[in-house]
Amino acid sequence: MAMIPGKMKSRVVVVMPAYNAAATLEKTVRDIPKGFVEEIILVDDLSTDDTVSLARRLGLTVIVHHANKGYGANQKTCYDEALKRNPDIIIMIHPDYQYDSSLAPIFMQLIEKGVCDIILGSRVRTRAECLNSGMPLYKYISNRLLTIVENFITGQNLSEWHTGYRAYARKVLETIPYHTNSDHFVFDSQFLLQAAYFGFRIGDFPVPCRYMSEASSIKLAASVAYGLGTLKTLFQFVLQKSRVMNSGLFQPQKRKHV
Repeated sequence: MAMIPGKMKSRVVVVMPAYNAAATLEKTVRDIPKGFVEEIILVDDLSTDDTVSLARRLGLTVIVHHANKGYGANQKTCYDEALKRNPDIIIMIHPDYQYDSSLAPIFMQLIEKGVCDIILGSRVRTRAECLNSGMPLYKYISNRLLTIVENFITGQNLSEWHTGYRAYARKVLETIPYHTNSDHFVFDSQFLLQAAYFGFRIGDFPVPCRYMSEASSIKLAASVAYGLGTLKTLFQFVLQKSRVMNSGLFQPQKRKHV
């Protein structure tokens, strides 16, 4: 993919929450347009394969957890480290090659031009395309049902709430109290519901999806826990909006990082 013409104005940092991504990491990094980002930060959650050594050979900045803390905890470290670099835009790309990392400059442009504060890479353009990519039927159905409920409750109109391909303006990460969130997969749902509560402009952009044996994917039990956790957070969102409760999840955190 060709670089976007003109001088890049924004400082962009890519973060990669990684666990056993050695088989797909190089392909994911290779597809990121050259010269597009200032730094790629990979946070490894105690992989048992060669993820760390490969990431270092590829010239990435590598942060290693000395215990397996979970997907949400990995993102917390990713964002903490990214904010230390004082970027304008932070893009999270999973290193499992499920998402097309060559599209990241489009995400950057939509934020840079002030169209959105958050851009999500949506895998759901048509049912056939989604299922043909290898997404299990039960995941497709649960994704659609949860997305319908989330859109209705929050007033958003997103095609998918459950993607792991995301770009944020720095102010989003400086405001959302993500350290109050789960250390596990429901972190993603909590984060977007917090963003909706705080009034950030959220948009999505269609991206092709690649399900493969090498790509990470949560299992059925974890998917069920994720769905239940998402519904719980939606309930908390409604109570917070109704002023019935005052949850720490929805208290903005105005902190400055240097």
